Order: sequence, then structure tokens, then C-alpha cells
Amino acid sequence: MSSDRRASWLKGVLDLLVLASLTEGENYGYEIAKSLAGSGLGQIKGGTLYPVLNRLEEGGLVSAEFRVTERGPGRRYYRLTPKGREMLAEQGGLWVAFDESVRSVLAKGGIR
Repeated sequence: MSSDRRASWLKGVLDLLVLASLTEGENYGYEIAKSLAGSGLGQIKGGTLYPVLNRLEEGGLVSAEFRVTERGPGRRYYRLTPKGREMLAEQGGLWVAFDESVRSVLAKGGIR
């Protein structure tokens, strides 16, 4: 098992990370990706991020609004909905509990 598993791990939690990134206010895709990368998660490409944003929007967890800009192309801004906040609180709590369990097992194996 010498391969890097981070991409698989990220795939499992990216929805929550995107929701959490929107708790500070609305944002557009490129800035969301930049924020997540700045948190140490590595580069998240548009081909990964935009399907997540579309799925979250279809599920009513985020709302989106296209805005024309004076310079450059228009942008689609995403905002967390009340349903998205509820989902983040619920699923985020479950993720934290899962993380604690994983850390506990790894600690038994000498990994800290």
C-alpha cells in the first residue's frame, strides 16, 4: 500500500469542506478551491470542484447566482443555505467522531 490515498480521502469529505468554506460568506469556485488549497488540502481542480458545487446546489445545500463582472468573465457565486448549515452541523459532527476513532486506532499502532 505505497500509493498516496489523500485523493480518495478528500473525495469522501469534499462536500463538507466546501460547505464549511462557505460559512464565512458567499464565494465563487476558484476562490473556494484557493481557500481549500491554502488549508493544506492541495490543488482541487475544477473538474472535481464544480460537480460537487452542482450536486450541493441540486440538493438545496447551497444557492448560486451568476454575476456579470466589469472585467473578465462572469462568475457564479455560491451561498450556504439553511439546509446546508444543518447538513454541515450534522455530517460535520459525524466526520469529527469518525476522525477521532481513526486517530485512536492509529495511535495504538504508534502513529501520532
